[in-house]
Amino acid sequence: MFSVRQIATYGCLALAVAYVSAVTDKATGITFKPRIGEKEVIGAGVRKKGPIKVYSVALYAAASLKERLSALSASREKKEALLSLSQGAGSDEPVTFLLNMNFKVGAEKMAKAISEAVAPRHKGAQSEVDELESLIFKGVEKKGAATKGTTMQFDCDETGVSVIVDESSQGRVDSDGLGCAFCEVYLDDNSVSQALRQNCIENWCME
Repeated sequence: MFSVRQIATYGCLALAVAYVSAVTDKATGITFKPRIGEKEVIGAGVRKKGPIKVYSVALYAAASLKERLSALSASREKKEALLSLSQGAGSDEPVTFLLNMNFKVGAEKMAKAISEAVAPRHKGAQSEVDELESLIFKGVEKKGAATKGTTMQFDCDETGVSVIVDESSQGRVDSDGLGCAFCEVYLDDNSVSQALRQNCIENWCME
């Protein structure tokens, strides 16, 4: 995938914003498709636990997010770009996070790891986080564990989070704040995948 800075060198910034191709996480070699529905892939990065590359994660959002990022400079306006990235996702625009496993993790451990990351960021009831954990566990437990190649899709918006495991819907948690909390797991300053945030900036911000 060409970054905006590469294409802009030839005076084609508008083409860069419109162009959508697959994105590959360099750390794992896992490739993510260009679109999920009408949402476009913004970037991808790895989630590590120590030296282990547990999974790759990609962010999908409306093209308007790319347009906002493309108006900012990665070197001079990185704070503004990161703020635009985190505020745009899960607040006023629906987004999707697609996880693709690179390392085998048990169903209970995987569900617990995600819920424990969401919980301190969620201002609503703990029962909503518990429900999210239950949906993840239900989807993964059917195959015994989150084995290499297992996908987990989380559709986040202002009214909740939908969970899809290996393209099979597991249900939805209706909550005013859960979608935003889930987004913060990957996009706030304490992101569990700094590589995802950096890749989004590199792909779409000007130099």
